[in-house]
Amino acid sequence: MSVTTNGKKIIRVENLKKYFPITRGLIIQRQVGTVKAVDDISFDIYEGETLGLVGESGCGKSTTGRTILQLHRPTEGKVFYQDLELSALPDHEMWLVRRKFIPFTYLRNACIRKL
Repeated sequence: MSVTTNGKKIIRVENLKKYFPITRGLIIQRQVGTVKAVDDISFDIYEGETLGLVGESGCGKSTTGRTILQLHRPTEGKVFYQDLELSALPDHEMWLVRRKFIPFTYLRNACIRKL
């Protein structure tokens, strides 16, 4: 579904992927597979809009939110806050951005953007 809006684009997510490795071994660990927690999602959030992620338990809703906030770094894809590419920032700069520019309210493991 495509919706045209004249508002300011706040969040842009492009081809976001987050994979977690499955490892075996105690001393010498080797990767034996991957879990595709988030696999190629894209969306925009405009000023005044609300986005709700709905799905079954374990489908990647929380991982999507954490990856947008860069609490988990994406395996692939880009996340933009206004015109700033969050996925390209080092951890110390991302911490400042989270603290200064992105106020979030947490409710029962969900984060809701205050616009």
